Amino acid sequence: MAQAGVAFNNIKLHPGQSVRVQLEVDRNPEQWAVNLGKDIDNLCLHFNPRFKELAGVDAIVCNSRRAGAWEQEQWEPVFPFEPGSVVEVCITFDKAELTIKLPDGHTFKFPNRLNMETVDYVGAGGDIEIKSVSFE
Repeated sequence: MAQAGVAFNNIKLHPGQSVRVQLEVDRNPEQWAVNLGKDIDNLCLHFNPRFKELAGVDAIVCNSRRAGAWEQEQWEPVFPFEPGSVVEVCITFDKAELTIKLPDGHTFKFPNRLNMETVDYVGAGGDIEIKSVSFE
């Protein structure tokens, strides 16, 4: 059963710093997300693994949100998440882009479209149980 999620405010994540989220995916998940930004309405990254999203295919969808409005989605072809598994995702923040390291070692980048200089908000939730969140 999915938990309500977690949110951290006023964390001041600076360029070159990372957030690591260890979580357990529910046994029958639809989706979950990790969000980084200024607040819930201004996100430089919405990292959103979706199970059976497009024609029954699993997909990672990334996006940004400016003043409450979603921008253009970026879809990633790699999907290393299995129902019931414990995984870790590491997201490194930089002024130009964010680097997302997946549990299988695959990494990809997402542009810092909002040109944020610090990340003040990190939130995670959905069809997952959060095991730990650390800032490095």
